[in-house]
Amino acid sequence: MKKPKWVIEKERAKRAAAAETVWLYGLHAVRDALENPRREKLRLVVTRNALQKLGAAAGCVEAEIADARKFSAPLERDAVHQGAALETRALSWGGIDDCLAAAPQGRLLVVCLDRVTDPHNAGAILRSAEVFGAAAVIAPARHSAPETGVLAKAASGAVERQPYLRVTNLTRAIEDLKARGFRAIGLDGAAETTIAGAVAGTEPIALVLGAEGAGLRDGVRTACDALARIDATGTLRSLNVSNAAAVSLYAVRAAEEC
Repeated sequence: MKKPKWVIEKERAKRAAAAETVWLYGLHAVRDALENPRREKLRLVVTRNALQKLGAAAGCVEAEIADARKFSAPLERDAVHQGAALETRALSWGGIDDCLAAAPQGRLLVVCLDRVTDPHNAGAILRSAEVFGAAAVIAPARHSAPETGVLAKAASGAVERQPYLRVTNLTRAIEDLKARGFRAIGLDGAAETTIAGAVAGTEPIALVLGAEGAGLRDGVRTACDALARIDATGTLRSLNVSNAAAVSLYAVRAAEEC
């Protein structure tokens, strides 16, 4: 039997509304989101045990108590939720000017990700970016990891504090950073210059990393001021993109101290 038009429209509206929200899960990610005043909290689903562990952080939203054996939040089957899930809206960080104005003291640093779609990698990069004081992580709106529960869990809380900007055109965003005085350094395992040599100096740095395997796209590569490699001595001469980001971020901060 064909569904009535009003039922179809209602279901479509419900799906559209659901697409605008994010389900975060895991005690650490949920606690950090609850404690973040920038987060719009919509629905908290917890077991009694998890509610106890969240403590005062859970007081900002009414909790729905769920059975530990049949967790009612709409998560993926293999999600390690630890009895806590929070429906929220994605964070809005404003534009790059807002992020640069709020950046930590010292040399300005931005990370640009070219089609890094794996949320585990993107989350780990956000975590490293926060540790090393990056003003923002910038990625294209399409063909990159969106803000999801998987990304938030991999970021271990950093998603609440580290700006993650999604832009229409990454090449244009890099050119905009260069116009602001940034030096754009693209990571490339075949480059002649090492990352330590490429980031020497005092000007702001934009580290540009591509997806594993594919690397930087031609347009993004051309937009970079220079290409650099992470010096390796072992037989295996490449790193996971999140590890490469951490090493490169450290190199920038180490150069700042020299």
